[in-house]
Amino acid sequence: PGQNREDLMMIPYGRQNITSEDIKAVTEVLQSDFLTQGPAVPAFESAVCDAVGAAYGVAVNSATSALHIACLALGVGRGSRVWTSPVTFVASANCALYCDADVDFVDIDRQTYNICIEALTEKLIAAEQAGALPDVLIPVHLAGQSCDMKAIADLAGRFNFKVIEDASHAIGADYAGLPVGNCRYSDITVFSFHPVKIITTGEGGMAVTQDEVLANTMARLRSHGITRDPALMTHEPDGDWYYQQRELGFNYRMTDLQAALGVSQMQRLNQFIEQRRALADRYFSLLSRLPVELPYQAEWSASAWHLYILRIKPDLIEKSQKQVFKELRESGIGVNLHYIPVHLQPYYAARGFAMGDFPVAEKYYTEAISIPLFHGMTEEQQNTVAAVMEDVLV
Repeated sequence: PGQNREDLMMIPYGRQNITSEDIKAVTEVLQSDFLTQGPAVPAFESAVCDAVGAAYGVAVNSATSALHIACLALGVGRGSRVWTSPVTFVASANCALYCDADVDFVDIDRQTYNICIEALTEKLIAAEQAGALPDVLIPVHLAGQSCDMKAIADLAGRFNFKVIEDASHAIGADYAGLPVGNCRYSDITVFSFHPVKIITTGEGGMAVTQDEVLANTMARLRSHGITRDPALMTHEPDGDWYYQQRELGFNYRMTDLQAALGVSQMQRLNQFIEQRRALADRYFSLLSRLPVELPYQAEWSASAWHLYILRIKPDLIEKSQKQVFKELRESGIGVNLHYIPVHLQPYYAARGFAMGDFPVAEKYYTEAISIPLFHGMTEEQQNTVAAVMEDVLV
């Protein structure tokens, strides 16, 4: 209050945190013999697996690539059905279309904004009667809060589908006291390392699993479907140079430059999560008297707080969501909206989806706003966010 809003620097909703140690780690790779396909990638895979309790990790160039090869490893193809949440980035659905599968959505829970267990159960019962059960479900841990994975696993056992956790927001989160990514209730978990995520490799992702066969399949798929393992070949190798392409794969490899940054970042994962949780707690105090709905936290989950999503209360303020968003940005607060429901995108509308299909997700979209939260955010910056929000909303 009292400051000239035009003079304020924009406070972003998220940003990477890069230290001199991170820069040194990348520089060492630049001065080494391996810029790619060297030792840094397996080191990063091990660091993530150790942190989340998974047996195997497959690092790739994006979480989208990780979702794609996860679907393929689980046998998703033409005629397969994949369900996910409408409130997610488009990649959570697109990955199934890359496999020539059919995509559908399950409406969200009104409180957590993750897949609604009741809606999922009802949809599964109807799909069973119609002979159209999903082959794979992709629950999305929005903002870093885990879905109710035990309930999902119970349904997976009852209705015989596989589960890929889209944990792009959730490295460092817990579910039922265990790290997200341990795959106790899923077949594969996928993480993202985009710059605004909790850990960054510039661009990058990883699929983790407890299943060695799935891990080996995904490792081949990320590198053209090629193997150098004689045990997987159709005949004895022609020589030490020999390799075979066993399936149609892709060039989804992560470079050693990216992986070295990831290894360095992983050393600060606990620090990142602790500060994000402290910032979230402070927001609950700072914003408690504003006409907004603050994020609900389920008892089974300890969020990683990738995002802090609030909902405006239209009945308590005279401004529209669009006006609030515009005024906050004009006042230097880099708010965002996560996400436009996927089924409302023109591409998906052309596939037969329409307004009204998932009403809880659509209502969420008309009220949600993501406000700044990132490692390194200062109390002064948080105070500014709160003060500007009060100016705009009250």
